[in-house]
Amino acid sequence: MYTPHSLEIALLMMITSAICWGSWANTYKGVKNYRFELFYWDYAVGIFLISLIFAFTLGSTSNDANSFLNNVHSADTSNIVSVMIGGAIFNLANLLLVAAIDMAGLAVAFPISIGIALVVGVVSSYILQPRGNGELLAAGVVCALIAVIMDGKAYASLASAGRPVSKKSIITCIVSGVLMGLWAPFVASAMTKGNTLGPYSIAVFLTLGALLSCFIWNIYFMKKPLVGEPVDFSGFFKGPASGHMLGLLGGVIWGTGMVFNLVAANFTGVAISYAIGQSAPMVAALWGVLAWKEFAGAGSRAKLYLALMFVFYCLAILLVAKANG
Repeated sequence: MYTPHSLEIALLMMITSAICWGSWANTYKGVKNYRFELFYWDYAVGIFLISLIFAFTLGSTSNDANSFLNNVHSADTSNIVSVMIGGAIFNLANLLLVAAIDMAGLAVAFPISIGIALVVGVVSSYILQPRGNGELLAAGVVCALIAVIMDGKAYASLASAGRPVSKKSIITCIVSGVLMGLWAPFVASAMTKGNTLGPYSIAVFLTLGALLSCFIWNIYFMKKPLVGEPVDFSGFFKGPASGHMLGLLGGVIWGTGMVFNLVAANFTGVAISYAIGQSAPMVAALWGVLAWKEFAGAGSRAKLYLALMFVFYCLAILLVAKANG
């Protein structure tokens, strides 16, 4: 099993992870006339396939106990089930995030959803395992909440520029964020209790759980969509080739980021890897503002709120990392 042997390589993997997590949604933004519920099938297949590829390549560089197949054979079944449950929860959260991107854009959906996930993740982790500096963690949570509020106010200010503003999109972001903060403990348990799973094994079973849960979550949203009319599987098979390719590419990008983050955590520890990975919403927001012009024509107040969002989110990440370091 490959793991980084120097801080420079681990840091490069973590930065790549943050860029991947903050950039994969561009593939959906680039899709034309293809519903997100259909796009998501390709995405879910993509994250599972790339996890398998990494598991049978980098995860199988030797035949010792840490190699992918040997690790799976020796791991507790309860840990495999735990990771797959985490994958199902993540998948529902991510589906709602894509729906929110569809309604509100990258620069709004990502910071609000992942900001709330940061708050929920920090608070729940501290309740379950009170480690780290409580005061710094509390300060980080407050900064994350302020960042979420600033982003919400920036989005609301678009109404004054004659742009449509959806309350449903904000609610969707909030629910997505809460769920996004709840799946990590299932993975952490599989990494620390009993016969544990390694990073490549976790990636495979997390994405397998996500893919299988599509037959519950995604089918539900196809029948009862948050936006638009219901869709059926015939739309998937009639979808444009570019839509299928972009969906798979989006899954490959996100899955690469996940594997890199998990593998880098073996060297740096979870706290640092998690903190750098959580800078992904800043990457997504920059894509939304600079590349997709989601705030074009917005007034100076919206831009001020966005700037404050960036500042407070960066502070939140730094404080959480410091508290755990």
